[in-house]
Amino acid sequence: MADSIDIIIPDLGDFSGVEVIEVLVKSGDRVAPEDGLITLETDKAAMDVPAADAGEIEEITVSVGDKVSSGDVIGRMKVAEGAEETTAGDGEAGGKSEDEGDSDDTSELPQQSTAEERDVEEAKDDPGSKKKSQAKDTAKAKSGEKQTVEVPDLGDFSDVEVIEVHVTDGDEVNVEDPLITLETDKAAMDVPSTVAGRIESVLLKVGDKVSEGSKIAVIQASSRSPAEKPAAPEASKTPREEAESKQEEPARKPAKKEAARQAPRGRPAIDEAGFSRAHASPSVRKLARELGVDLASVKGSGEKNRILHEDVKNFVRELLTGGGVGTALPKVPSIDFAKFGEVRKEPLTRIQKIAAPRLQASWINLPHVTQHDLADITDLEEKRQELKGPAKERGISLTILAFIMRACVAALKEYPKANASLADDGENLVYKEYIHLGFAADTENGLMVPVIRDADKKDVYEIATELGQLSKAARDRKLKAEQMQGGSFTISSLGGIGGTAFTPIVNAPEVAILGVSRSTMQPVWDGAEFKPRLMLPLSLSYDHRVIDGAYAVRFTTFLCQTLADADALLEAIP
Repeated sequence: MADSIDIIIPDLGDFSGVEVIEVLVKSGDRVAPEDGLITLETDKAAMDVPAADAGEIEEITVSVGDKVSSGDVIGRMKVAEGAEETTAGDGEAGGKSEDEGDSDDTSELPQQSTAEERDVEEAKDDPGSKKKSQAKDTAKAKSGEKQTVEVPDLGDFSDVEVIEVHVTDGDEVNVEDPLITLETDKAAMDVPSTVAGRIESVLLKVGDKVSEGSKIAVIQASSRSPAEKPAAPEASKTPREEAESKQEEPARKPAKKEAARQAPRGRPAIDEAGFSRAHASPSVRKLARELGVDLASVKGSGEKNRILHEDVKNFVRELLTGGGVGTALPKVPSIDFAKFGEVRKEPLTRIQKIAAPRLQASWINLPHVTQHDLADITDLEEKRQELKGPAKERGISLTILAFIMRACVAALKEYPKANASLADDGENLVYKEYIHLGFAADTENGLMVPVIRDADKKDVYEIATELGQLSKAARDRKLKAEQMQGGSFTISSLGGIGGTAFTPIVNAPEVAILGVSRSTMQPVWDGAEFKPRLMLPLSLSYDHRVIDGAYAVRFTTFLCQTLADADALLEAIP
């Protein structure tokens, strides 16, 4: 039977009365070990308090703004059956046993940026420690001596990323002034200077990975003591205000430039300097990185303008729904049209409301290119007219679209990239072993896209039959959800209306869509003379990340050749 346990604040080192800046769970939520429960913030670091076990939250007894200390009970949870029954206060934070040593990330992180005096006292208690040497060096540094500042003990962490460098060569620093900022998936923390003086050389840059003992900077010590720091301003600044006041400092510019160069491939460049200065907890930073969101562009709704999880999610929703695209595009101006004359408003149809954000997202995220071509369908149309009557007697409307679909099946088999999709990781291509063809159906309520499944297993007559059935269901508003899902390639035919060419928007996550315009009789040179030929305009829009121009033109050339061979299109499926 599942047991209930107290959720206890782990060891916070010398810190007490630490503010709760965000509550990440509520009663009834299910959590896994190491999932964040609440976020705390000191003047040196923000940290998540993780769940010790898997289970269900029964209650959380703290709120944003409450103050907590080591050992405080902040709620109760029901441990899932089979989970190790420990509390966040047993051993180290996060449910680790004492045998694992002082390795927990949340208990270690607040101790990284301790005061010089405490380092000296700890060094006295541990004569063999590295802290003793570092503390003594700090306390006894003489003017003119060169000190190399190193990364302190990081617990179990190694290869931690440098997300901001706060100093440059020649800067003057005091003891406890931040030199760099490190970020793990649990906390962001500043590494302070252990000596006052002038920076002779900075040995790290944004993006570097560091571990305990990694060299940060060489400082030429001065005779200035910690007590001689400049007086603090009368009104203390919030972290966000402090960051904004430093935003224009020259010391930030090299880090910002370096960060832009190291942006991950396939994602918009993140301003790492601005990202690191954003007032947000580690779990919010992790979420933002997973979604590719630059926190510098997100407005915080929490206390002191802190960025919350919901702020990041709302930012992404705005991008997808066309409510805004960050700094990529200017907003469309809002205009009162009534001041120019009489107006009336009509609500968008349900289909338009659903389609609009998907089309916007596809157009913004996919690099569209359109390849135009002309197919000679003179012989095909003659054959279709010949077969149209007998087909009608069988209850089949043999439209040109059925033949185009049959030709697309052949082209997709020959050029399978056009039937694929880019994987979510942006590094793999998902090839589909099926061909499900979507087609745009014009209805009174807007365009709908029914899907003919397994089109590669159907002949022209079967495709034509299903085209008629699905088109009628769309017009009658009787399409089922499953009849509009699973498409791997889409055809948008406007030939019955008109037009010479257009640029259809790819129906993501598909990578290509074929636009078909009205066929016209045109004079075509056959090598000896001009002859009238029925030419069909084709417009293939494609995702340039997957399909390049050469592949696209080969696809349309093959498609045109296939449409020119009417007999082959009528052959039975092998």
